[in-house]
Amino acid sequence: MKRMRSDSGAVAVEFALVLIPLILILMGVIDFGRAYTQQLSLSSAAREGARVMAVQNDPVAAKAKARVVATALTPALSDSQIVISGTGCPAGYPVGQTVTVTVTYPLTSITGMFDSLFSGEHLTGKGVMRCGG
Repeated sequence: MKRMRSDSGAVAVEFALVLIPLILILMGVIDFGRAYTQQLSLSSAAREGARVMAVQNDPVAAKAKARVVATALTPALSDSQIVISGTGCPAGYPVGQTVTVTVTYPLTSITGMFDSLFSGEHLTGKGVMRCGG
């Protein structure tokens, strides 16, 4: 006599096998999406800081503007993370002279799944503008 086997637990096992990779993909999308958003904020902050520096030649105002533009970052940007290079834009605005603002920010994992991958990494935004706007 042949016995019939029940397949009632097969769906639960298959779901468990598929769920783990799906959760890993979801966590990756969340972390890398956040990193991409932070990169966009840093690029915008550096660009606005360079614009203020090129027009006003005021490093304090340029750093303040960069911090204001990057308000979405948590924790917020500090002055030590904003570097202004070049000689600035002195009176007369020499032709071809540029000012560069570089903003760095530590990369962190929001989900905790990729902490070892992100440890010690930094995102960088860079803005370059010709003196005089």
